Amino acid sequence: MADPVWLREAERHLGTREWPGRRHNPSVVTFFAKAGFAGIRDDETPWCAAFVNAVLANIHLPTTGKLTARSFLNWGKPISSAERGAIAVFRRGLSTWQGHVGFVLEADATHIILLGGNQSNAVTKAGYPRSKLLGLRWPSAS
Repeated sequence: MADPVWLREAERHLGTREWPGRRHNPSVVTFFAKAGFAGIRDDETPWCAAFVNAVLANIHLPTTGKLTARSFLNWGKPISSAERGAIAVFRRGLSTWQGHVGFVLEADATHIILLGGNQSNAVTKAGYPRSKLLGLRWPSAS
């Protein structure tokens, strides 16, 4: 079965990273603009949700209109299994608003591998513990 179109779009950005110093990567700045936040002109602002929203906007799917990872807990439809292409939301830190969001690539009993933005300051593949998973979502329109 072919990967969902949004996952293929996200994979096009693998390797995009923040630029060190005072310059900012225009590709990261574009993620904010595509997500509806053209006023953000740097690559230092946390951008995992901007990346996911930009990917969705690029393929004409609804976005959350917000820059918080946890905003995706109210987006699309909930699913119970970590299917390839699902949007996964994780807890981060001790606050009730912080989090991380990305696209599921694969999963095992203890970890979920995400393709996501702002993972070590870049679009990368990285593993996250299932114990911090808050929810899995799928586009309502698909």
